[in-house]
Amino acid sequence: MDSTRPLKACCGETWNPLKLHFQLRNVRERLAKNLVEKGVLTTEKQNFLLFDMTTHPLTNNNIKQRLIKRVQEAVLDKWVKDPHRMDKRLLALIYLAHSSDVIENAFAPLLDDQYELAMKRVRQLLDLDPEVEAAKPNANEILWAVVATFTK
Repeated sequence: MDSTRPLKACCGETWNPLKLHFQLRNVRERLAKNLVEKGVLTTEKQNFLLFDMTTHPLTNNNIKQRLIKRVQEAVLDKWVKDPHRMDKRLLALIYLAHSSDVIENAFAPLLDDQYELAMKRVRQLLDLDPEVEAAKPNANEILWAVVATFTK
């Protein structure tokens, strides 16, 4: 893949992988807006001391619990050592949960030995070199470019 050639995103935007960190700034807001439209989140104003902030609480906690269960299963019961054989969306979710500092929350309900094993396996994923992984045959180069952005 020519890394200087811009990529077309699903919504018609052009993304340059070399400038991905600039383009990810508004991702949180765009994700929240799409999740509100799909009914997963709601929008409300909350007062934090001196100013009001827009928050996006869940409409249904079952969705969150299912995601947590899927992440737990991916690193415990359904663990595959090769990240290229993992479900790409689940792999991306693990990386995003780590970079958002919520992965420990997902593992908090686990027993101590399960927690340690889950964190060890997440650490194995985090220790991978995205450039090396992207160069492997049949690798998803876009996924590894995003991983490189989030893990730097």
